[in-house]
Parts: sequence; C-alpha cells; structure tokens
Amino acid sequence: MFADLAEQLRIREQKGLRRTRQIADSSQASHITIDGCDYLAFSSNDYLGLANHPELIASACDGARLYGVGAGASHLVNGHSAAHHDLEAALAAFTGFPQALLFSTGYMANIGMVTALAGREDAVFADKLNHASLNDAALLSRAQFIRYPHCDLAALEQRLATVQARRKLVISDAVFSMEGDIAPVRRLIALCERYHAWLLLDDAHGFGVLGEQGRGSLFLSKNAHSHSPNLVYMATLGKAAGVFGAFVAAQPEVIETLIQSARSYIYTTATPPLLAHALLTSVRLIEQDEWRREALQRNIAQLKQGLQTSPWKLLPSMTPIQPLLIGDSVEAVRISQGLRERGILVPAIRPPTVPQGTARLRISLSATHQPDDIQRLVRALHDLAPS
Repeated sequence: MFADLAEQLRIREQKGLRRTRQIADSSQASHITIDGCDYLAFSSNDYLGLANHPELIASACDGARLYGVGAGASHLVNGHSAAHHDLEAALAAFTGFPQALLFSTGYMANIGMVTALAGREDAVFADKLNHASLNDAALLSRAQFIRYPHCDLAALEQRLATVQARRKLVISDAVFSMEGDIAPVRRLIALCERYHAWLLLDDAHGFGVLGEQGRGSLFLSKNAHSHSPNLVYMATLGKAAGVFGAFVAAQPEVIETLIQSARSYIYTTATPPLLAHALLTSVRLIEQDEWRREALQRNIAQLKQGLQTSPWKLLPSMTPIQPLLIGDSVEAVRISQGLRERGILVPAIRPPTVPQGTARLRISLSATHQPDDIQRLVRALHDLAPS
C-alpha cells in the first residue's frame, strides 16, 4: 500500500532533495541550540530580533490572562476578540490603509485573497519567482494563470494588454524570498492602474524592515502615504514582527469581500487573542526602534564587504535576505554542511525551490547579529572556498 510513497521518498533521498526537520532546544535567536548542539544561526526570519523581546513576552502573558490561551471559534462566530479588532485597526493605521483583516498565516492570507478576488472568468498574472503560496492560490482560483519573467514589466504589460478577462489580478512578492530583491512596486501600481487591474502585493519580507519606520516596501518612495485603490497589501507577522499570523490591508470593499468570501478566513479558528495582544506591542517596537533597522544595514554592509573576494557572488539585495549563489546543488550542500560542522547554520536552497543551476546559500541576517558573528561566517566561507 505504501510502496509507491516509499519509492518516491527514496528517489528524493537519492537526488539530495529530501527535506529534514530540526528540533530546536532553545528560543529563536542568532545563537540557537538544535539537537543539543549550539549554533550561530543565519537561517531565521526574525529580522529585528523581536521574537524573544521581553516586552513581547510580557504582553503575551498579559494577553493570556485577559483572553485565555485559545480563541475557541472562528472570527465569524465568536472568536473575534477585542485584541484582534484593536490589532487590525493598528495595522491599518500603520500601513496607511482604511482597513485591515487578520489571517492565521501568510499562506492562508494569499489563498483567501486570490480565490476571493479571482475566478473562472478572470486572469491572474504572476511573477515567475513568486512565493509558492501565491502560485498555489492562483491555481486554486481556477482563473487563467499567466506568468511573466521576473520583474519584467514590459512582458507583463504585453500580457495585460492582450488578455481578455472579466477581472485582471497581478500578484507579486514585494521582497522575493529566495532572491532578496525588491519588486518595482511603484511601476507595478502604475501599470495596474493603466490596465484597470488589481495588484496584490505580498510584503512578507519587507514589513518591519523596509521603509519609513519599518512600514514596508510601499514606504520606500517619498509619496507613499496615499495608496492606490487598486492595491491589496499582505504582510506576515511571524518574521520581522516576531510573533505569528498575517494581515491584509486594502479598501473597505475589498476587506468586506474577504470577510464574506475568503474561505481560509471564514472556515478556521481565529488565532489566539494573546498573540494579537502581543503584536500590538510588536507594532509599537517596529515603529520606534529605528536602531534595529540601522543595525541590519550595518550587518548587510559588513557581509557584502567581507565576501567581495569570495569565488561565489552575493545576489544584489539590500534586504536581510542575502543569497550566496553557488550554482551546483551538491556544492551548495557541501558548503552548508561544512558551515554546520563549524557551528554555523546557513541553509542550502536547491531546485525545485529555485531554478536549476542556481543553488545557493540563503543567508538571513538579523539586527541581533554582532560584528564578530558576521566575521565568523565570512572566515568560514573563505575556508570552505575551493582552492
């Protein structure tokens, strides 16, 4: 009965594609204990170092005392608490939108948004390097699924101009999770306005890190305080925000449509209110702690400087995601394992997550990394370089 599954697993193992889980014995930090061993970690999305912040821990405890541990029901039954409601209002104000809506995860937010806004008579246009959740959402929507080359707006415009559909929806990462580069957001918005298309922007890796006071990729330009009505914005709350969950921010009509039609919002238990309570503190810390983003930029600059003479090149990125392009999958695994033996965690990313021939080390930087941490990684990579 399970022979075919076992054979598929054997083939994945043989090709070096089998994924493994690691058991963390400590909290998320730049220094972590896994399976009893201590590591310097460059593998977390806790970009601002908030996951262990004492104020967030205290807020979570206060939230548990106020609301208990679980929500008990979906948002549309009686699981929507005052903490959820206050957080939605705070996130809308922080990102400059009229309204916001909480989801349990970024994956669920993308699935819910795309399937609520697009259907059989519509067309979804997607960047080829989008996150898997956006691709899955487009397929589930049953809309015509049209992909365009990475950040190629000329190709996107050609497709928008020629495709006939009841509704057109462009979906794109704001910061691409395996490249670290940033989508041309303002040009995307202008293009969508020209062709009367919606733009769904996934800012999972930009929120908290980029823009004025960490308000996200939309705030990288000076005229960011007035958002296009064509824009639907999503960001996650388990990366730079340090907790869990996701939210969508948009015009009231869009938010109401999601409340009525997004199945991944309607048919699931709400996230624990204690987390929403903690996230109110997280939003405040993101807004006020500019030093965290400054520390991140210093770490990025130090890493770039240290790897200038490396045989491998960092892909162009101004974000905490710093991919070191290796090319060959076997070599990427060798280097990652060599780092692990030296007490440093950096994951090797291989096809099918990235295109063939572009295996890489995905170095994730945090505001909590110290200069000595960066130097230790740089020295280890030079040691592992082929002679």
